[in-house]
Amino acid sequence: MRTGLREWALRPNRLRRRSDVVEAWTVMTAAVLLVLGAPLAGLAAGGLAYGEASSAAQALRAERREVRAEVLGDMPPPLPALQGGRPVTRHATVRWRGPEGTAGTTRAAVPADARRGDLVELWLDPRDRAVAPPPDVSSVWQHTLAMGICGAGGTAGLVLAALTLIRRVAARRRLAEWERDWARVEPRWTGRRG
Repeated sequence: MRTGLREWALRPNRLRRRSDVVEAWTVMTAAVLLVLGAPLAGLAAGGLAYGEASSAAQALRAERREVRAEVLGDMPPPLPALQGGRPVTRHATVRWRGPEGTAGTTRAAVPADARRGDLVELWLDPRDRAVAPPPDVSSVWQHTLAMGICGAGGTAGLVLAALTLIRRVAARRRLAEWERDWARVEPRWTGRRG
């Protein structure tokens, strides 16, 4: 006697209460929303994030320019405790030449093993200050993936929270209905009079 949730919600039954029907339909709706709605919400969030991140990266790439700069002074070696397997950078004064032949100097983060006269890649803003490079394609896709996962997870969380709330309310209603019906039937079964 296996019956599915759909049959339980639709089949006539004397023991079934209105709260049972509401709960059954709620579970079916939540299942559809989890299977279809959460992935679609993730795709929508990821699509919006990709559009915004790629346009922001293009704007930064158009605003900033990359130059090769010469390190002007030696730096002390980095402390061994600070290395820890990661690439270590130090701030140093560097000199660069613009496309018009103009020269400039600024302080910028350079690799820790850079010495005087080494050439390093440097990104400059419109005011010729050293800035971080604009986001690359992999950074845009990482942001897109993270926002898509957050969108799908947030939707799934909301659906599950609503399902839990509705099932709790339905259980309380069901118990109240059973209590009311039992108060009406009990005197006939037990012989007690209220």
